[in-house]
Order: sequence, then structure tokens, then C-alpha cells
Amino acid sequence: MGIVSFMPERDYKSFFKGKRITVMGLGLLGRGAGDAEFLAKCGAILTVTDLKSEKELRPSLAKLKKYKGIRYVLGKHDLADFHDVDLILKNAGVPLHSPYIAEAHAQGIPVAMSASLFARFSPGPIVGVTGTRGKSTITHLIYEMLRAAGRKVHLGGNVRGVSTLGLLPKVKPGDITVLELDSWQLQGFGEAKISPPVAVFSNLLDDHRNYYKSDPEQYFKDKAQIFLHQDKSGVLVAGREIAKKIRAIAKEHGWKGKLLLPKDLPPAFTLGVPGEHNRENAALAVEAARVLGVSEPVIRETLANFIGLPGRLEFVRELRGVKIYNDTNATTPDATRAALAALAPVKPILIMGGADKELDMKKLLAVLPKHTKKIVLLPGTGTDKLAFPPSLGRKTVRVTNLAGAIREALDGAEKGDVILFSPAFASFGMFQNEYDRGERFLRLVRALK
Repeated sequence: MGIVSFMPERDYKSFFKGKRITVMGLGLLGRGAGDAEFLAKCGAILTVTDLKSEKELRPSLAKLKKYKGIRYVLGKHDLADFHDVDLILKNAGVPLHSPYIAEAHAQGIPVAMSASLFARFSPGPIVGVTGTRGKSTITHLIYEMLRAAGRKVHLGGNVRGVSTLGLLPKVKPGDITVLELDSWQLQGFGEAKISPPVAVFSNLLDDHRNYYKSDPEQYFKDKAQIFLHQDKSGVLVAGREIAKKIRAIAKEHGWKGKLLLPKDLPPAFTLGVPGEHNRENAALAVEAARVLGVSEPVIRETLANFIGLPGRLEFVRELRGVKIYNDTNATTPDATRAALAALAPVKPILIMGGADKELDMKKLLAVLPKHTKKIVLLPGTGTDKLAFPPSLGRKTVRVTNLAGAIREALDGAEKGDVILFSPAFASFGMFQNEYDRGERFLRLVRALK
């Protein structure tokens, strides 16, 4: 099946050259710095503003040091920077009802995001992937299948260190770009009223309550922007559990695309990563790959060779017969439950805890007594709110830092045991983000004698 692409309105260099652009949110993941660098190279007149201080942003600022014309407003935002400009580039995580974005809208200033701007100017077709869980795995599986099929393919969106806008010089007509898109990035697609012509929507689970608490349904509405603006040639591959919600909002918006619900992955298809949740992810990726014309032998070979992603049930090492896994990207209770199910019938020593996202922990707490040998708790606002059932007894131990958690997990661990670092909470407070958390865990574990 063929796919269509957005035709650029004009050359992106001409569009950005000389434009006065406020970049809202530099961040530390490399994407914001990459966007600013791309715009500077295009000749835009930039103001970069972030609530973090110059000291906190030092790694990102170092990447932009050679671009002398960038003006910085750090440690605060100033309403004046949202007046008299040509464009606001909003990065992920900007508050849902930001007064600065509201001011830009009131002034008639366009607000865009990196991924949606890329979609507007990309000369090649785009595949978009979203969902509460599994979107990273699905994105990378589709990318690897296309690559194995000999297609020229690029990877972007919610990928650490990758500026999606910065991909534009690399993408040639006919190249495919696979974008992992979170709800924040899809706000930009909603603003631009565009959707990728091929989209995957894996699932909808409880997440980001701290962000969407004033309007929980907005979380789904933001996610739905991945398909709502498709024309009749558009294709959406979706998990069966959310098909009803998708059909309802699709009917409301008069969506004309095609909805595909994948079948279970056949038992004969081997997968290089454990867990039923990963077989569900793989089934979605397989359906999208078929839409994109990838052959069955290539699909099967790619699945068998796929070893997973860093920070997602990642096997780190075996120490004295104890296997250690890094699942730092499990920032929700559902993700930790999936990791426990993937390792069953083994009952791991679980390291968990962190910052509160205002999510319901009841289902996770209910499975912990039967599915864990011991629980080591990191400090955090979420950990403080946990109410463990009496059946956990002396299984739980609180520690003050990550090094202490690893020591406690290893203390009493026997040959054949598994240590699982699957926090179920956000990382903020102790760490910069979940990647920083995972990297520190890896360093500590790899340094063990």
C-alpha cells in the first residue's frame, strides 16, 4: 500500500530566514538545543527562554555557544518575548494553560512545535506512533523493519538527543521518517491541523495526571491528533482496547481514514525481548510495516533480532548468579506491572519509588505481594503517598539514595534471583529525568565487583 506525504509549502530555509522566533523551553534532552541550532543555521532571529537557570542548562547552552546572535532569557519567562515575533516554538511539557502561550494566541502569533513543523516541510512521507506505553518500542521496530527492507528511513520525535526539525536537511523526497509522538508533541499537530498519513495508537492508560488534572479527557484528545486530520487515504493502526474511543471521536470529527486492528502475533513469530506487552507492541508494528509494504520474511527476521531499547526492561548484567534489569522508563504503575508480568514466574527484588504523578497505584500494590520477593523504596513524593497492604509485611525497605537501593537489593539476593529497577514513578527530585536516573543506575551496577 502506498503512502502520501505533506508537500512543503516552500523551502524551509526561506521560511525561517529572518523570522523572529521565541523558543520556549530549551531543556536538557538535546532536542531543544538541536531545534535552536537548526533555526540559527537557517538565519532566524532567536530568543531562547527557559525556567531553568543558566547553571542548570549548561550542557544545552554549550551546544549553542558558537551561535552569537541568540538572545537568552533564563530562569523566567517574559511576556514581552511573546509579543511582536513571527513564531513561538513551544517545546514539550509547557503547561497546558500557559499564560505565555495564551498571550501569543491573543496577539495572533502562530505557535508550533518541532515535530509538527517538520511534518509541514518534510519532502518524504511520515509515520507517527503514539500511546501511553509501548510507543518507543513500536517506533524502533517499524524503523528497523523499514531499514532491513532497504528503505531510506529516519527516526525522530520523542527521541533523546534528536531535533526533529534538525532532520529536515537529511530527508530527501521518498525518504520515510518514523516519529515517536507524545501527547505534548501532538498538541503541535492539533495546532497545525495535520496528522501523519500512517499512524499507530497503541493504548491509552492512566498517565500525566499532574499535567492534565484540570481536564483528564484532554490527554486522549491530544493523542487523537495523530489521526484526526488524515484524509481518506490515511491509515490508523490501533490497539483493540481503545478502538471504541477512537471510533467515537473519529465519528464526531468526520474522520474518513481506515482503522486497522492487528491480530495477535502468531506463536511462530519469535521476539528478541520478553513480555506479553512487547508481543502486543510487535503486533502493532507488524501491521504498520505491512501497510508500508515490508515483506513477511523481513518482518519476522527483524522481530527475532530485536533486543529492545535502553531503559526498557534492559538486561544489564549477571552478578554472582543474580540478573539485574534496568526499567527506568517505567514511570507509571502500569509499566511496572507489565515488567513484573514479563519476568513471571520469577519474583524479582523490585527497586521502585520516585516523584508523584497523581496516578492510581492500587492495581500495582495489589500484585506486589505475589509477584515480588522484596521491595526497595527510593525516596520521593510518590513513595511517601504509598499505602502498602499488610500482606507485604517486612518485604519493603526504604533507602535514601540509588546506591543504597542497589546495596539493599543485593543484600540477601541468591543465585537465580532477579533485581528489577522499575520505579513506577517520575524521576524528578533525585534526578534530572528518567534517562539520568537510568544512566546512574547503569554506572553503579556496572561498577560492582
